[in-house]
Amino acid sequence: MAEAVTGESGEGRAPSRKFENETADLIFNEENNIEDMFLTFGVSGEEYGLGIAFVTEIVGMQRVMQVPDVPKFIKGVINLRGKVIPVMDVRCRFEMVEKPYTERTVIIVLDVDSVPIGLVVDNVSDVLEIPPSQIDPAPKFNSGRTHESLIRGLGKSGDRVAVLLDIRKLVGEGLQDMADAGPVQ
Repeated sequence: MAEAVTGESGEGRAPSRKFENETADLIFNEENNIEDMFLTFGVSGEEYGLGIAFVTEIVGMQRVMQVPDVPKFIKGVINLRGKVIPVMDVRCRFEMVEKPYTERTVIIVLDVDSVPIGLVVDNVSDVLEIPPSQIDPAPKFNSGRTHESLIRGLGKSGDRVAVLLDIRKLVGEGLQDMADAGPVQ
């Protein structure tokens, strides 16, 4: 639902866009800080979030061309308007049980340090504004792994909690190899 905000004469201030959702209202204006904005999405019934500044677009699931000699969680590449983009399945990256893609499965296309990558997720929820004061530190678990946590923190918005991901660490293992290889022609 969009509402225009006007002065008494019906002119003046620029329109303010208001998007309503069953669980949250978000008003976009110049005062919102993009660093506090997170795209939330679902994987295996849990809610995750990533910084909206990395997101270039969200596309429906499409044919993914498999490529050899890549980590298991890199499903292959897609051709998006003439640009070849590697695709990572977040379920596989989190070592969860794979399941068939549905009509709600989407690819979130990101630009991470000038390298495009797509993330396959179960569904996209919405965009939440979560200021730093509402982000708790990532919990420390002794998982026996030597790499740093993929979790940036736990973001709270109303009664919702989203696991906020460190996108560079999430895509880091496959991203460096792709950046070193250079652009695909």
